Amino acid sequence: MKILAIGATGFVGSQVTRQLIAQGHQVALFHRGNTTTSDLDSIVHFYGTRNQLPNFKAQFEQFAPDVVLDVIPFTKAQTQDIVQVFGGFAQRIVAISSGDVYRNYEGLQGHGNHPPDPVPLAEDAPLRETRYPYRDLEGLDFEFKQDYDKILVEQVLMQHPDLRCTILRLPAVYGAGDRQHRFLPYLQQMVSQQPILLEEEQACWRFSHGYVENIAAAIALAVTNDRAAGRTYNLGEPSTPTLLERIQRLGNWVNWHGEIVTLPKDQLPSHLQMNLQWQYHLAIDTTRFREELGYVEPIPEAEALQQAIAWEQENLTTTNTSS
Repeated sequence: MKILAIGATGFVGSQVTRQLIAQGHQVALFHRGNTTTSDLDSIVHFYGTRNQLPNFKAQFEQFAPDVVLDVIPFTKAQTQDIVQVFGGFAQRIVAISSGDVYRNYEGLQGHGNHPPDPVPLAEDAPLRETRYPYRDLEGLDFEFKQDYDKILVEQVLMQHPDLRCTILRLPAVYGAGDRQHRFLPYLQQMVSQQPILLEEEQACWRFSHGYVENIAAAIALAVTNDRAAGRTYNLGEPSTPTLLERIQRLGNWVNWHGEIVTLPKDQLPSHLQMNLQWQYHLAIDTTRFREELGYVEPIPEAEALQQAIAWEQENLTTTNTSS
């Protein structure tokens, strides 16, 4: 199969690219050229910024991909470019979306008056009623935050009459290369033998995660399995623990026997007080993807956590050495 991947050189995308190549597919990458590694030098590369995508239409047609994988569709305008460029010749578009499309996300942020939707959230759960979720978020340094909205991305693709599309809604992704270092703060406290402080409701909050190699395998499966055409799928772990349970699992792997202390918000140190409504969970249901495409994680959870912790411990060592 010939696959053109847009932006697939970062944390998740590079893993998808490697897995597709290992499966014997012919992969070409469109990207800025800032993040590739030497093991991807032998494949076809198109170098350009996202807004230059339409300029490459003739070259893309010549490559003639069976499937286009868009790892970084952030805005409506970007997705309209995808439709305009590939609508005439690509057999299918696979687009990466996010769990932030669900209505519980805006509830978590304190927007909207609706009660929490029950979890786990299936693909037909209510979506956000507001748009542009990061436009007014302070402290977020993100080039496209003014116009970012995965709901609009999904609508442009799935409502187009002549395109066969697949939407993949991702969870929080962890593992080697995670620039957000999701587990590092907890590991730092475990190493320093400090108690871990959580807001009472935060301790019970559920937020779906996925190990990077497992998420990459799921994306590769959706790209290469034509049964995914016309479908929207949640990706992530089979079941979602509470934050308290997740921290306890991390602690078990590093032989930590410290204490997790839950307190009312106003009793927490100010830097730990978050203006979030923890009753709005972001646990998503991945049953559809597993049943329709036969997906099973290639890396078991225990091994995934061990690998992620080992990588974060390297960062912890580096941090301690440089401080």
